[in-house]
Amino acid sequence: MDFVRWGQNPWGQNILTHVSWTLFWASLFAGLMFLVAHGSYMLLSAHRKRPSAETDRMEAAQPNLPKRIERHSLMARAFHWVMAAAMFVLLFTAFLPVVGVKFPWVTWHWIAGLVLTGSIVFHIVHASFWLDFWSIWVGPKDIPELKAEVLREMGQDVPGLKSGKYPLGNRLYHLAIMVAGLSAVATGMFMMTRVRTPLFTRNPYLFSDRTWGVTYVTHGVAGVGLVGLVIAHVYFAIRPEKWWITKSMIFGWITRRQYLEHHEPERWRVMTDRPTGRI
Repeated sequence: MDFVRWGQNPWGQNILTHVSWTLFWASLFAGLMFLVAHGSYMLLSAHRKRPSAETDRMEAAQPNLPKRIERHSLMARAFHWVMAAAMFVLLFTAFLPVVGVKFPWVTWHWIAGLVLTGSIVFHIVHASFWLDFWSIWVGPKDIPELKAEVLREMGQDVPGLKSGKYPLGNRLYHLAIMVAGLSAVATGMFMMTRVRTPLFTRNPYLFSDRTWGVTYVTHGVAGVGLVGLVIAHVYFAIRPEKWWITKSMIFGWITRRQYLEHHEPERWRVMTDRPTGRI
């Protein structure tokens, strides 16, 4: 099975031209098989959250927690939905022609690429100065949480910390989508110099043929990777036990109960309501 396509330049040199579209079908198949496998697993999974009795005790011990706890600001939600729209346009314009749907896709594709690039730049600045930048990253500190989560999913009632603001799965997904997304954006911006746009003069000779080949292959690999990642993201967003997270991306908040059931207050501190009193 060939994973890349080769061609010859005018001087007879073999150069990379693109990824094989076999990878697209493989990514699509892998994404669908993941849905089937995970859905089947969830029928047997313990899927444990903090027990009701323990949550009751924590709720009674923290009466000043607000009934609604902000999880995503308006700006963070706006970024998410703009990015999502741009991502879907990019994937549809990239791969619909592959399956035989012919239309003038190039203009829509590079416009969506610019929107995605702008949203990512905004997000980096916003997360760096207005959000808790490190709360979404994974590292050695998360190994105890990972171990506890795996054992709970296997049906063992083991002690261990719950997640902070973002569950471990969200943070691992963020890492994967960041690698694939930034690879697609960086190569896509260079590839724009090879198409006619009103933004700058077309320059197909910016790189050598071999460098262009690597650029196109990297862009293609990132694109087919995003197919599987987006399928997984949509799947988890609509699962019943994850719907509370999806609603928080729509409305911006979760309930006090959901906060205590799924998060560790020591790892995600929120502002409490001041107790009322008479003067």
